[in-house]
Amino acid sequence: MTFLTTTAAATAAVPAPDAVAVPVTDPFRPEWHYTSERNWLNDPNGLVYLNGTYHLFYQHNPFGPDWGNMSWGHATSRDLLHWEEQPVAIPCDGSEAIFSGSAVFDEHNTSGLGTADTPPLVAIYTSAYSAASPLAGRQAQSLAYSLDEGMTWTKYQGNPVLDRASADFRDPKVFWYDAGAGSYWVMVAVEAVQRQVVLYKSADLLAWEHLSTFGPANATGGVWECPDLFELPVDGNPQDTKWVLIVNLNPGGVAGGSAGQYFLGGFDGVTFRSETTVSDGLQQDDSRIRDYGWLDWGRDYYAAVSFSNVPGGRRIMIGWMNNWDYAASTRTGSWRSAMSLPREVSLTRVDGRVVLRQEAIDPFAGPESAQFRLGSQALASGVLDLPVTAAVTRIDVDFQPGTASRVGLVLRAGDAERTVVSYDVPEGMLNLDRRESGHVDFHEAFPSVEAVAVPLQEGRLRLRIYLDRCSVELFAQDGLATLTDLVFPSEGSTALAVFAEGEGAHLAALAVVGC
Repeated sequence: MTFLTTTAAATAAVPAPDAVAVPVTDPFRPEWHYTSERNWLNDPNGLVYLNGTYHLFYQHNPFGPDWGNMSWGHATSRDLLHWEEQPVAIPCDGSEAIFSGSAVFDEHNTSGLGTADTPPLVAIYTSAYSAASPLAGRQAQSLAYSLDEGMTWTKYQGNPVLDRASADFRDPKVFWYDAGAGSYWVMVAVEAVQRQVVLYKSADLLAWEHLSTFGPANATGGVWECPDLFELPVDGNPQDTKWVLIVNLNPGGVAGGSAGQYFLGGFDGVTFRSETTVSDGLQQDDSRIRDYGWLDWGRDYYAAVSFSNVPGGRRIMIGWMNNWDYAASTRTGSWRSAMSLPREVSLTRVDGRVVLRQEAIDPFAGPESAQFRLGSQALASGVLDLPVTAAVTRIDVDFQPGTASRVGLVLRAGDAERTVVSYDVPEGMLNLDRRESGHVDFHEAFPSVEAVAVPLQEGRLRLRIYLDRCSVELFAQDGLATLTDLVFPSEGSTALAVFAEGEGAHLAALAVVGC
């Protein structure tokens, strides 16, 4: 949870709610990505599934479209695609801002905050204390609990439950551990400026004991935030598992600004031991930055964390679809920022190496989605305009680049606007170019080209692209690499095309779904 002003300024006085109405014409509000009806939104918080409902809490300013008055907003969904905004769950007050954290279903009422018949949902969040508090300037971990499945919340009277007398101790993610070392709650949080993940355990969510510390390691070019820790099978094999440690950071991302990295390794209930550390220490080695594990290689996927309590052991993540470099400047009117599509993550082996695979929860999975398809055909050097337009769609394409030097797609094109996805065959690099994507001049850091190394598989490049009114989410080779970028094209920029540079390319298949 990065903060842009002092906590004291953010919470000293809580203003009346902003009465700005949602405009009738809202060209950038996405169809499939969650946004609050109005006002500021950033980190996803408290992601939890309970009794058929997914709960998305998030950093929210209930009073305006700029960062401040940090509280937990709340939305619910039955399918991760259609979200209903709920009243503010945990509001700030004159003594504390409510920074990022997590939520768990305390099924056995270990905390004593509910009953055996009505076990509580428990939110574990960072209290960022203002000048009005005896703990002014500190960040410590606190609890709130709900006895009505997340609709109303009560702050625990004994807050904070974990205080290190630190100004930068934040973003607790809590889960239940049950293995050789015992059965207890584990918290992963950060000492942000020290670039460390600190781990604690508790039997009741109230009293916490330090376990271990991880870091600094790999990307350390900015403060560490919003950690997560979970176990996944490799290629679905429950006898072959790895633990995944998520660490978001700002700045220092591979594409500039904020981003999320991940480590793979083991966790014995006490210590996380990384098997993918490339470099140690606070001094980031920029020459190795592309050797680190990145959740996303684009500019706009940050603070990503996972849902707890999801049936079947599925691990589903959501990120904030923005970047701290320019988040305060995006021109979306009375609302600001959106969440990514939820992504199911898994582990797979590729050429002997275990890597993360990501698959979006697909808004266009239903058979009723309209489709435009092209069958297998040679792709001559030049641009092939598609006889279909779309601002909100899914595009599946399978290229066989052959002897061509470059292949790709042109998205959201019109007049002088276009967003370009291209694959440089000699370099093996997939690029997402938004420099001419529309409204790009609101911040100097926004026009950009993002790139990720993507090896061809049996001579093929498979892409799945989700377009929404202000975003491009690109999944390459069945989710082995992802690129997520905001774009702000004009409403009329909806043309699509494919292209090749040089001869010998083949278009194996193309589908535009939901057009």
